[in-house]
Amino acid sequence: MYAAHSYRPSVLSRCLAGALLLFTAGANVCAADIEVLALFRDQAVIRVDGQRYKLALGESTPEGVRLVSADAAGAVLEHAGDTRRYPLGAKLRVGGYRQADGDTVRVYRDPHGMFTTVGSINGLPVSFLVDTGASSVAMNAAQARRLGIDFRVEGERGSVMTASRAEPVYRVMLDMVRIGNIQLRNVEAVVLDGPQPQQTLLGMSFLGRLDIQNDGEHLTLRRKY
Repeated sequence: MYAAHSYRPSVLSRCLAGALLLFTAGANVCAADIEVLALFRDQAVIRVDGQRYKLALGESTPEGVRLVSADAAGAVLEHAGDTRRYPLGAKLRVGGYRQADGDTVRVYRDPHGMFTTVGSINGLPVSFLVDTGASSVAMNAAQARRLGIDFRVEGERGSVMTASRAEPVYRVMLDMVRIGNIQLRNVEAVVLDGPQPQQTLLGMSFLGRLDIQNDGEHLTLRRKY
């Protein structure tokens, strides 16, 4: 049901920050230089193509850069369909590409070399680690509660071996999981009744319904049907 391994064997014991997602809906995108200058809870000061802005959650610059979330560790910014997590001081040039079709998502490596992305479960935002070694989407108990999943009542109880011991686990069904413009319904997931995994794993119950191409620096995900 769940395999506790990923692109790196220590995935369940690390706190993974960062979320990088690159996608479009088939249109040309203008590039932009984006830099994070200061971070506050639910606010960020950024520079876009040399212009300085202070944004609260949901606000956008005239160039179309929108603040999705912010904390002391980093800011998640969206620009022309490109959603990325920027640590303080990060400066990236985004955009300047063309997407082949509307059901394709590119996921890029984060600063730790892992494939991470921002998406949603049942309409609520979630930071995912792409994990082909996990047979299901997997999350910890706190994440499940945040998403309104009553796993102890609705889930099927089992157990799973982690690096150190057997952990109680509950199998549940998610109404909807979305990554970029790919949305799938009725996705199986497991909830570990503890603090691990620290980042929700995007496992094969979602990925198995997609075609996956690994180009080294990014994954290309496409709907099969």
